[in-house]
Amino acid sequence: MIQHQIEHKLRTELSPSYLKVLNESYMHNVPEGSESHFKVIAVSDGFEGKRLLARHRTINSILADELANHIHALAIHTYTESEWQALDTELVPQSPDCMGGSKS
Repeated sequence: MIQHQIEHKLRTELSPSYLKVLNESYMHNVPEGSESHFKVIAVSDGFEGKRLLARHRTINSILADELANHIHALAIHTYTESEWQALDTELVPQSPDCMGGSKS
């Protein structure tokens, strides 16, 4: 499963204190059981001192094969441990509803 690949790679590369990978494909116009749309919430000391763009590039680099071959959309939310502790986790951005697209 793609979701498990994503989780394994991110755990191995980032050693996150918190990681959640959500398959949000069901929210989109894709066949049932698809693994094409994901949201990643990752908390890692490896993000310390990095700007948001650098954090996202790190995730994109780790998941380069999945992004090139399997994933249509990836929402990324990255935090340092101190940012995560200060955040009301209810405020982690929610993914928007599907705006259309194909059934492919």
